[in-house]
Amino acid sequence: MSDATVRPALITRVLPDSIAEEIGFESGDRLVSINGEQPRDLIDYRFLCADEVLALDVLDTKGKAHHIEIEKDYDDDLGLEFETALFDGLIQCNNRCPFCFIDQQPPGKRETLYLKDDDYRLSFLYGSYLTLTNVTQREWNRIAQLRLSPLYVSIHATEPEVRSRLLKNDRAGQILDQLAWFQEHRLQIHAQVVVCPGINDGEHLEKTLLDLAQFRTAEVPAVASVAVVPVGLTRFRPAEDELVPVTLDHARTVIRQVQRLQARFQKQFGSSFAWLADEWFLIGQVDLPPESHYEDYPQIGNGVGSIHLFLQEFEAAAMGLPTEVKPSRELTWVLGNSVEHAFQPILNRLNQVEGLTVSMAALNSVYWGQDITVTGLLTGQDLLQQLSGQYLGDAIVLPSLMLKHDEAKFLDDMTVAELEKALGVPIWTVGSVDELVETVSQPSSMAVV
Repeated sequence: MSDATVRPALITRVLPDSIAEEIGFESGDRLVSINGEQPRDLIDYRFLCADEVLALDVLDTKGKAHHIEIEKDYDDDLGLEFETALFDGLIQCNNRCPFCFIDQQPPGKRETLYLKDDDYRLSFLYGSYLTLTNVTQREWNRIAQLRLSPLYVSIHATEPEVRSRLLKNDRAGQILDQLAWFQEHRLQIHAQVVVCPGINDGEHLEKTLLDLAQFRTAEVPAVASVAVVPVGLTRFRPAEDELVPVTLDHARTVIRQVQRLQARFQKQFGSSFAWLADEWFLIGQVDLPPESHYEDYPQIGNGVGSIHLFLQEFEAAAMGLPTEVKPSRELTWVLGNSVEHAFQPILNRLNQVEGLTVSMAALNSVYWGQDITVTGLLTGQDLLQQLSGQYLGDAIVLPSLMLKHDEAKFLDDMTVAELEKALGVPIWTVGSVDELVETVSQPSSMAVV
């Protein structure tokens, strides 16, 4: 990507009591350069701002240019937030993975749902997964120079022909050489393996995990951890793909296979190293491992240990539950049916509060064509179809992870307000365990929709 594509960074917020506020920055200003260099992204911005003396070129909201020089302490942040972390645009994916969720959506939805992110910068900044197939030599040099570690990499298979088949990209077969590069430069990745039955499972999965373990042995492990995740399929996936869903029996087979390797890794590294996503145990109807199994939760972003962590957080938050709520209320807590059994202890504890009755609506997604569904994939249409005509009590409690991060809108573009009107009952969204406890406990008139 050439420097000509870099745009002045649009400032969307100036933090109170910050250096930027003191100088007079405003939302809508654009940052052009720092010490004569135009930042490509948030990484450049942070790196360039580490200097104690800064010369900033800025365009104000009217397009007028300003040159500002400031002195600050080395670690002081300017206090600016931007419209996007990438000032020169998103590096998009050049693979055609049949299990890509982007390609498993219906047409005609909001444009952002179809952006295929495969950008190493978002991986470093936010932990999103990338494949490394589109990284140019210039970008490899930048990763090394700026020590951008750890990155999060979708491996899927280490055998060149299997990985190339999955990603439908000949460059995908270079993954072992790329992992050797990370090892040579003493940089780290966290790895992800999405298991597709009949393609990269069985002996291929075993080889992949053993190959990755070879990069765990150095003083600075090039591969810090691995998550093994079941493929997720929807009814919108391309008709010609070769994928089949994970069944109960297949889930149990994978669990036994990976657990044997975990025992081996424990002896070798003192760590399980490779972890199964919670979904395997839910699909296989097998009890989750104990909480201690997950060590420091290195793969929580892949749902590895997320149920235990949620239960642990609830146990702490539940200390704040009252013994009684007035006026009494009846609530419906909507969740994906994948966690129906695991979250029963939470439901039981909430219903110990006098005056509080919470019912769980554990739903699958008809919209996506799934029998077992994680909470984050439920759509407004799923809720409308399965809750219409049901007694829902005084309000619905809705986990906000079903919604767009900055808007009260489901993946199918239905808004919370539209669903609320259709069901005829208030909807209270909660974004954390603490919010769940606070929302079900507080007077109904104070609950935030």
